[in-house]
Amino acid sequence: MFPRLAAVSVAWLATTAFAAAATGIDETDPEDRRVIRDGFGPGATGAFQGRQGMVSSASYHATMAGLETLRAGGNAYDAAAVVQFVLTLTEPYASGIGGGLFVVAFDAGSGEVITIDGREEAPKDFHPDVFRREDGSLMPFQARRIGGLSVGVPGTLAAIAHMLETQGTLTLAEALEPAIRLAHDGFIITEPFARSLASHYARMRNHPESIRLFSRPDGTRLREGDLFRNPDLGRTFELIASHGIDIFYRGAIARDIVDAVRNDPVQPGLLRLEDLNNYRPVRRAPSRARYRGHDVYGMGMPSSGGPTLGLMLHLLEETGFHEKPFGSPDSLHRLFEAQNLAFADRNRYMGDADFVDVPVDGILDRDYARARARLIDGDRALETPVDHGRPQDAPGGRQGRLNSKEGLSTTHFTVVDRHRNVVAVTTTIEQHFGSGSVVPGRGFLLNNELTDFDAEARDGEGNLMPNAPEGGWKPRRTALGDDSRTEGGKRPRSSMSPTLVVRDGEPVLALGSPGGSRIIGITLNVLLNVIDHGMDVQEAINAPRAIARNGPAEVEAPFYRNRNLISELRGRGFDVRNAEAFGSVQAVQIDGDWLLGAADPRREGLAIGY
Repeated sequence: MFPRLAAVSVAWLATTAFAAAATGIDETDPEDRRVIRDGFGPGATGAFQGRQGMVSSASYHATMAGLETLRAGGNAYDAAAVVQFVLTLTEPYASGIGGGLFVVAFDAGSGEVITIDGREEAPKDFHPDVFRREDGSLMPFQARRIGGLSVGVPGTLAAIAHMLETQGTLTLAEALEPAIRLAHDGFIITEPFARSLASHYARMRNHPESIRLFSRPDGTRLREGDLFRNPDLGRTFELIASHGIDIFYRGAIARDIVDAVRNDPVQPGLLRLEDLNNYRPVRRAPSRARYRGHDVYGMGMPSSGGPTLGLMLHLLEETGFHEKPFGSPDSLHRLFEAQNLAFADRNRYMGDADFVDVPVDGILDRDYARARARLIDGDRALETPVDHGRPQDAPGGRQGRLNSKEGLSTTHFTVVDRHRNVVAVTTTIEQHFGSGSVVPGRGFLLNNELTDFDAEARDGEGNLMPNAPEGGWKPRRTALGDDSRTEGGKRPRSSMSPTLVVRDGEPVLALGSPGGSRIIGITLNVLLNVIDHGMDVQEAINAPRAIARNGPAEVEAPFYRNRNLISELRGRGFDVRNAEAFGSVQAVQIDGDWLLGAADPRREGLAIGY
């Protein structure tokens, strides 16, 4: 059906001239000549501009494979599937079929916002004290994150297959073709890949299959400039292409996953074949907030991203944030406080809503935001940690905790097609290189997502916290349609925030980022830069960020170097700290007939369209 898809090259040349050729830009068109010369359209600051389609991801090869899918006639859902499969190969330390994801999409035909929960879930045998030793002490995080105990049931493949079946035009086999080809032919390892491997190679030392995959023939680790092939993954993808996802969730691959988890040499896990058999991706209602004429849609529980971001926006609108100049003390003051207040509620109330009652409607109620915003004093910082509020229908209990170890090794990509279908996907295996375990003979890493549960499962009164580890299966009561009549395991709370902004019924921006629990604030910063500060999407991404998570106020270096700004904020009582650059926002802005694609310079990536 799409003959060009099978011919996607693995030797794409990263040059502006190639970008013009690959995207079919007409060099006789004056507007297109500017695109070739500058890489962006009128008013942009480095964003790539196109009319028909756009892909932005943190991987050059993934972006180009997605672009070729669009040009071959596929839609945004098809291209998103292709991107994810290529990322399993090119960013194995960040995402893949051994992990999970969330999809937030705008369907141009129906005008509907679709969200798909492909989050990993706990095995049936999991329990609240799973991360405690026999003497009752809590395992250190470094011990929890390695090996089979932290492996959740992978959801990425099931979610992508569901998306293709319900929204796409490609078959699963067709969507796998570019990744299969690249897995066998190989690609050159980039500096970010090599740097990540250098940092985490040692912790995989007790997993021989992992060391073998990421080593040279002489036994030393791969380095920048080396050719990386993964024929095991290529063969795994070929099996899935031939037999469908049942071979992954019920057949030979499923048995290999269970064997790898239960016989892990570092820490055996609890996963059983019945857990894989029972897994399903879930359609859920999106989270929705209203901010200055825009509808902001995100993922709901088990992601805290959408509701927490929505509360932040409602708080900021109450404070008149948009009237304050970018980077001013008054602007950052409000930005920090909105994040602190929202995180207090996130940490207290949010978890898998199929297992616990989460007062999302109360948290997003405008009257609640109005009341909470009155706590913000324009002259003096609130003392942190701020106490949580009491939204309508809130359960009793004590303040929750911030899981500061939430995985940073995540990636995001955004795709828009000529019909203006928009797909935003945040995808992860949790920590860098996940659990450290490559499934023998299969070529992919398993996640360590279950570390996203709060290891301290109970509050001071002995009650389970909303994000406590739990076992068993419960009805998927917040799922839509037939999924609500099924049962599944608990899914750990996430901060992943694929986000879609709609104005007057039409999508205008889609974005997301990695960054652990900072993801929500990162996404907030970029949204505000576009909506309130009038930046185009690339400028909004490039701008320095200010993050708070009900604790210290973290700023990137350009803010921190402004001594007057930092002195003023500290004088108001903020504990301001310099932080490394965080996040990697991949976004597409829709401006009339034009698409602006942007990739974050903080991490390797590429946005390109046609």
